[in-house]
Amino acid sequence: MTPGERAPDPREARNPAEFLARLQALKDWSGLTYRDLSARAEERGDVLPRSTMANMLARPTLPRDELLAVFVRACGVPPDELETWRTVRAHLARRRSYDPAPPEPDGPDGAAPAGSDAPAGQGEGPVGQDDDLAGQDDDPTGQGEGPAPAWPGETADPDADPDAAGGEAGPRSRIRRAVVAAVALAGLVLAGVSVVAVLKDGHGGHPPRTVTAPAAGDVRIRVVGTDHCLGERRGSRTGQIHQVPCAGAGVPLYSLAETAAGRWRIVSDHPDYGPGCSGLPSGGRIPAAAFEDSECGDPSRVEEFALEPYGTPVEGYRIVPVGSATPDSCVTVTGDRAAAWARLAQAPCAADAAGQLFDFDRRD
Repeated sequence: MTPGERAPDPREARNPAEFLARLQALKDWSGLTYRDLSARAEERGDVLPRSTMANMLARPTLPRDELLAVFVRACGVPPDELETWRTVRAHLARRRSYDPAPPEPDGPDGAAPAGSDAPAGQGEGPVGQDDDLAGQDDDPTGQGEGPAPAWPGETADPDADPDAAGGEAGPRSRIRRAVVAAVALAGLVLAGVSVVAVLKDGHGGHPPRTVTAPAAGDVRIRVVGTDHCLGERRGSRTGQIHQVPCAGAGVPLYSLAETAAGRWRIVSDHPDYGPGCSGLPSGGRIPAAAFEDSECGDPSRVEEFALEPYGTPVEGYRIVPVGSATPDSCVTVTGDRAAAWARLAQAPCAADAAGQLFDFDRRD
């Protein structure tokens, strides 16, 4: 830090990349190394790992507000200028295009559209609602298979001749009964085909998809056999990862980075909190530890995973924590696995891999 030289001004930044460039300039202005900054933060009661700083400055995305505040304080910026940095960051975050596509209009049942950011306690929604609606089109009466539909003008006795004219009522009735029987038989055949398809797929009616193998780069992580992808609740500070409708999954954006042969890091990019990594807290020592996003480089977290194929042919990939204190564990959808906003956590790897299979769609 040169005496009399002012710190870089964040208000000159017009986008996240320029903001990060000014953070790098701020570090250069401080004249401190990563080790020095980490030690200075610790003196103030803050936590600022060196790897977290390095990762923050290496990516052209906005850091989380908490990380920004700790870093700027460690660089020696006074409180009034710190608020300027936070204000600029918040302004740039609001201008970024991370929000999901515009939601569809509310349906007739008044349910919030998929992917909408409902207030805390409401986003979970009526969890069983979709299940309650399932199959209503197949039996709108709710009474199972009822009597065959009556044809217009048909009498209680189809062989009766109400007009007693031409002796044609009997043949017409037999033709009608044959048509009704043929329609009923076709319905049974179609129903049988549908049941076989569901049983063959094993995923409650979702048609088989081509599973996408993990590869470095931007991905959308899909829960196999569902229309759900991994994501967070916008506005939540917990970092808890849920399964959300894929149509609204965009907070955060995910990518895969290979750290070693067969070892992967799941990198998150949050519109409000910046870059981070998916992982398990406390080294995975808690058997049901939450699967969550946070800053990368925390030595107390499990942040490396093996992405193991399951089935022949491959049906999906398990996300297996590497070095977890709880052995034989897999990242698992917990609770109602058919419902949006079900949480993900560490759980024992199951023989049938229920709720534990994912694929990694390339994200454009």
